[in-house]
Amino acid sequence: MSDDRAGSLAAPEPDDKDWTWVLDRPCPDCGFDPAAVAPGQYADAIRQASLPWQYVLTRQDVRERPAPRVWSPLEYGCHVRDVCRLFDDRTHLMLDQDDPPFANWDQDATAIEQRYADQDPAVVRTELASAAERLATTYATIPERAWERTGRRGDGSAFTVTTLGAYLLHDLTHHVWDVRS
Repeated sequence: MSDDRAGSLAAPEPDDKDWTWVLDRPCPDCGFDPAAVAPGQYADAIRQASLPWQYVLTRQDVRERPAPRVWSPLEYGCHVRDVCRLFDDRTHLMLDQDDPPFANWDQDATAIEQRYADQDPAVVRTELASAAERLATTYATIPERAWERTGRRGDGSAFTVTTLGAYLLHDLTHHVWDVRS
């Protein structure tokens, strides 16, 4: 995408909702139910939830926004790739440190700074698959005694390795729902 087109795109609506409610009940939009996936199933669930992106990132409309302030499938794909990387880092922090604070992450600023709309869908597809597999491998190797280790977001939301994994799985599932055609 040229600089002219990138500059003309309206910034997406900032997502400032507190999505932690998805840890307590199914999502009415995407249908994700945190109670339906046991922690021991997270690695396989991460792999399954990331598979649709291999198709999404090859779609003809991958760069098209459905509305001026809604991310395109490519922008969502970049976000999902970065979510996998971020959650892998956060999970390792929780496994290696006692109750670590998580650095704040502004997903909207990242989308602009990293020029999500200009990235190559084929590269994003490969990077997303790699990041998801690395994250799935992390979850496949979590010792039983570590699932209740804790970490905290800057807004005060506390997570265990278990609840962080469920939160992540909702994010992966919901973003596939966001780009359904």
